[in-house]
Amino acid sequence: MSSSDKNPSGLLEDRVDLSAETTSKITQAQNLITTSPNNLHAALTLLAALEKQCRVGNDLPSLVRVCESSIQFCKDCNDDDALIATLKNLSTRRSQKSKAISAMVSKAIGWVLEGDGFTPKKEGSSAEMTERLVVCLRDITDGKIFLEAERARLTRALAMIKEKDGKIAEAADCLQEVHVETYGSLSKREKVEFILEQMRLTLAKCDYVRAAIVAGKINRKVIAEDGMEDEKIKFFTLLSQYHTHERDAFELAKDYHHIYSTPSVREDDVKGREALQSTVLFLVLSPYSNEQQDMMNRVNNDASLEKMEPCKATLKLFLTKEIISYPTPQQPFLESLPAFTSGGISSHWRETMHTRIIQHNIRVAASYYRRIHGARLAQLLNLDPVVLEREISNMVSDGGVYAKIDRPKDIIRFAASQSAEEILSDWASDVKTLLHLVEKTTHLIHKENMTQ
Repeated sequence: MSSSDKNPSGLLEDRVDLSAETTSKITQAQNLITTSPNNLHAALTLLAALEKQCRVGNDLPSLVRVCESSIQFCKDCNDDDALIATLKNLSTRRSQKSKAISAMVSKAIGWVLEGDGFTPKKEGSSAEMTERLVVCLRDITDGKIFLEAERARLTRALAMIKEKDGKIAEAADCLQEVHVETYGSLSKREKVEFILEQMRLTLAKCDYVRAAIVAGKINRKVIAEDGMEDEKIKFFTLLSQYHTHERDAFELAKDYHHIYSTPSVREDDVKGREALQSTVLFLVLSPYSNEQQDMMNRVNNDASLEKMEPCKATLKLFLTKEIISYPTPQQPFLESLPAFTSGGISSHWRETMHTRIIQHNIRVAASYYRRIHGARLAQLLNLDPVVLEREISNMVSDGGVYAKIDRPKDIIRFAASQSAEEILSDWASDVKTLLHLVEKTTHLIHKENMTQ
């Protein structure tokens, strides 16, 4: 008899060595089953009494052997009901040891899951039995911190089973029960893969609000690390589906640019070209902003764009302060891209393209004219006066341009009228700048004379 472990009161518990008796009883139970599988109940009864002795006697090694042997005998006899009942009974015994529960769960997981730890086995037990055993193991691991990794993998396996049966909503709800981002026993890769599965199923379920929440759980710095390229591509591909539903062109441009910036995609000519073309497409469709202009200039300087003449020419049109005719020569090519037709909203993108060209042309006109007749501007932009007025009004509301329309006189003013004080301030500022230049020039002339 040796001392080990402490009881709740703080005193050392006595450990009884039952290894010899355990070996004898397991051999006896094995002989019963070998004689006839019908003796399984008698064998389990024999081991149940021994399990209590080991548990009360605090003999952990023997307890683990007894528990593993009990479920192994059920498996050898192909008695699925007895296997599940034995797992539940042994794991819920009073003061059951965590090592014994962990050993049983680890052993049973190997019967239903592949080597990756989350894919249900296709061979062996029937699909129905696999699902029952997975559900049973999930119930056992529920609320046990020392089995949180196993619970996450079993939950993922159950979701795959339900998805295979066509129960997408149930699979998504099943995965949502596990907050894997709080688990410390899983690697960063496993956490990211699990969250990506949550995101994929919520999108398949068309729960876009939940998909956005799940996407926020992934740390962008983690998927930017070396060795996480596949996860990064999958994440931004799924995110593009969400942004397509939201019809957010600029976010789509950033999604495809993140995919394009991945080294493995850059090395693949086909994938790299498709991602860069999609980036250009949605940049053009994005609302005008400083961030959009900055990204457009950065993409325009990409050397790979030289091989894509339609994309290069399109960016040049939108970066040059010149009026663009609609449709552009490159528009048929842009509308043929897979990203343009995905999501079934190609008509929306086509209208958006027309709107962005009109807005670009209005900004160009505003940079060259302080005021202009509405009819003349409509003629220059090849627009109906009503459409022109509507677009200018929208741009003024969004803060994209300053304009005032005098309807009776049909005059559009793109420059705000200045008060006398503002004019005087501008004049004083110009004079001050001029005097500074004169002073600096005089100083340089004196300096040159002194050095001669």
